[in-house]
Amino acid sequence: DFIDAADKYGIVSLKLEAEVFYVKSTILDIDNILDNLLYAESKNCALLKEAVMDFILKNGDGILGKVSFEDVPGSIVADLLAAVGRSKREDDVSNDPTGDLNTMRVDALRRMVSEKGLDVDGSREVMIALLKENS
Repeated sequence: DFIDAADKYGIVSLKLEAEVFYVKSTILDIDNILDNLLYAESKNCALLKEAVMDFILKNGDGILGKVSFEDVPGSIVADLLAAVGRSKREDDVSNDPTGDLNTMRVDALRRMVSEKGLDVDGSREVMIALLKENS
């Protein structure tokens, strides 16, 4: 898998491109969301994690009782809350550089981090911390 290889050898640009391809080509469903969520968490694939969170929000009623989140790390709760916050906003802050960092989409966070010359390979929390430290 390209994500694993790129992560192992520290080739960030390849990892990010592979992640984008994976997100675009993977059909999320009830049977694979937990595996994708745990994989995204283990490899710091913030875009994949965001896609899973969006799926969970859209399909919450169909997921309840069918998927056990018992083994999911508590740190994922922040990403879920960010997804809820995004879904409740009428304005799309994903393209608004002055928007709330906590509810911005991963691609917008990565773009802002990259524009500052900082490392874009990290979790949502790491990117937000970097942007706050370097503003």
